[in-house]
Amino acid sequence: MSGVNKAILLGRLGKDPETTTFDGGGVKCAFSLATDRSWKNKDGEKQEACTWHNIVAWGKPAEVLAKYMTKGRQIHIIGRIDNRSYEDKEGVTKYISEVVVEDFTFISGKAEEASPEAAPETQAQDGDIPF
Repeated sequence: MSGVNKAILLGRLGKDPETTTFDGGGVKCAFSLATDRSWKNKDGEKQEACTWHNIVAWGKPAEVLAKYMTKGRQIHIIGRIDNRSYEDKEGVTKYISEVVVEDFTFISGKAEEASPEAAPETQAQDGDIPF
């Protein structure tokens, strides 16, 4: 049996991306993304909520995102949800859910700074992911 693991997000970066370059040349770009929603409660009053998402990209997409994205910029992301665990400094196991970028589109503050030669290549290939 097959399943579907797809996340589609449109939001704004909560902070500048953090980039990590590995010994083998692989690149990871991580940032937080805020998505907002609004609705009216039973009394007709407008309500708003913000959800924060952990986003991670690998390889060429990570390089492009790190180069052109900054806090506050809007982006459309298509990816998959991945869960992982790690140990903090005290040795306590922590769990995190992330959206791994598979495709993206710059929405605001277009990457006009980008030259045509540096056009973003947005598809991640399995070989680009170092795990």
